Amino acid sequence: MLEAQLTPRQREIYRYIRQFAQERGYVPTVREIASHFGIRSPNGVVCHLRALERKGLLERRRGQARAMVLRHEPWQGSIPIYGVVAAGSPIEALQQEDERLQLEELFPQHRGLFALRVRGDSMIEEHIQDGDLVLIEPKTNPREGEPVVAWVDGEVTLKRYYREGNRICLQPANSQMKPIYVTAKDNVRILGVLRGVIRCYR
Repeated sequence: MLEAQLTPRQREIYRYIRQFAQERGYVPTVREIASHFGIRSPNGVVCHLRALERKGLLERRRGQARAMVLRHEPWQGSIPIYGVVAAGSPIEALQQEDERLQLEELFPQHRGLFALRVRGDSMIEEHIQDGDLVLIEPKTNPREGEPVVAWVDGEVTLKRYYREGNRICLQPANSQMKPIYVTAKDNVRILGVLRGVIRCYR
């Protein structure tokens, strides 16, 4: 057990980083770790992080605020970006140095995101397919035409939001399906607005 070689404080910091990453999708900064443990100087945290590196539990990349990877955890806080790929004519392959994809960088303005797995094909013409994960920002006042997650009579649905007079139109992106119309009298709530789509090819 790798944790057995750690001091009590190193173990606490390692477990904190792991829990933080699992709950939020990204690793904490040095200052966030210092604040959590009441460590006055960031250098005190850095010393513990260096020890975790030496003991093989952590990998740090300099020059980035959240550039830590837990080496023996199935969860990884970021994905390396190796360059660009053509979807048309082939282009020269250029590998980029030390660039990584992190959700917090993709969605810096949208806090509290949560994910839902799509069931059905009502948004297929928006290229949202059955089995996709959609990232939703909690928001109750969407703009006209935004894709939203709406709660209607105890069920949730992903549709585009339109207001038509005294009623709301929840419009599918599937020409084979009809829109849903609701009014203030109906049991309906807007739970959030679509901010991203993740698809896993198996």
